Amino acid sequence: MGTPLLFVSAGDPSGDNAFSRVFAALKLHTPDLELIGLGGPKLLELDQEQFADSSDLAVLGFWEVAKRASFFRKLLGKCVVEIAERRPSAVVLVDYPGFNLRLARRIKQLGIPVIYYISPQVWAWGKRRVGLIRECVDRMIVILPFEQAFFKQHDIACDFVGHYLLEDIPENFIGSEPPGNKQVALMPGSRRQEVDRMLTPMLETARLLNQTHGSNAVVAAVKGLCDYEAAVKGYSDYGVKVSYEDSRKTVCESDLVLTASGTATLETGIIGRPMVVVYKTGFITYQIARRLVKLDKIALVNLVLGKKVVPELIQEQATAENMAQAMTRYWTESDYRREVCEWLGEVPKLLGGVGASKRAAELIGKYL
Repeated sequence: MGTPLLFVSAGDPSGDNAFSRVFAALKLHTPDLELIGLGGPKLLELDQEQFADSSDLAVLGFWEVAKRASFFRKLLGKCVVEIAERRPSAVVLVDYPGFNLRLARRIKQLGIPVIYYISPQVWAWGKRRVGLIRECVDRMIVILPFEQAFFKQHDIACDFVGHYLLEDIPENFIGSEPPGNKQVALMPGSRRQEVDRMLTPMLETARLLNQTHGSNAVVAAVKGLCDYEAAVKGYSDYGVKVSYEDSRKTVCESDLVLTASGTATLETGIIGRPMVVVYKTGFITYQIARRLVKLDKIALVNLVLGKKVVPELIQEQATAENMAQAMTRYWTESDYRREVCEWLGEVPKLLGGVGASKRAAELIGKYL
């Protein structure tokens, strides 16, 4: 037998982060395992042979993806050829459904096991794609507690391994006490499009909170993503600064968090900080999404808790005034704040405890 080979497609920053831990666990048992496919800087550090620059992969929204259809079509073809010629032991798809489900369809006839780690949110917007998953994916490995029952209901082999964030976030951050320092963490997102839409309204919110409550704010910035300093320059008199430190540290050192929807809501919930969640996308993308999504809540932390514990401000609701009003409630209504914190304390247990990456690696390792 030759050197074992694994193809992994992890086009999102969160997927790159998540699978880097799984791959590190796989290497403990299969030291000569090689990795090819799509990923970001963390998988690149683990010597993944990558077929595209990660900065070209993180595109958000239906319309935004459509504008780059030619790029993704060529990349899909490249991946199919590489898989067919190099015959990896398995193909692991990590989140990134717009691309990965198309890839699953194209390669299924090759007879190579297809594993999906970190499920597409088909339970929210893509139930019509359940049939495609049943047909083209050999095993789902999911990280949210309610997903296993959903897939088993649709006769799809599925294992819940828990959430990688519980091993990614420092133990002393998890469920820690808020410092009570009136610092607000601003988390506008990890993609350029998110930051372009959300940073200015968040900065305006920080200005309003500074004027009414004397608070300060820290923007959790991503190096190289955009010119945060230029955006924040006009708000320095309102206690706003930029930090390129680990965003979890920024959250832990803050009293409240204003965050874009996504994985950051779970990170904030695990740490135990009251938050307001905002979601704002392009007009066309939103019009498509509102017709597809059939949920009464969108924040992952609320979905895990099974109720709308923290406020969600969506699209035209996501104004600075509305955000400031929702944040202010945490400071002016102590019973409300206490109740939210109690609910957030349940998040780590609901997410399955530490060890998700090891459990995922054990399942994937059976295919090597």
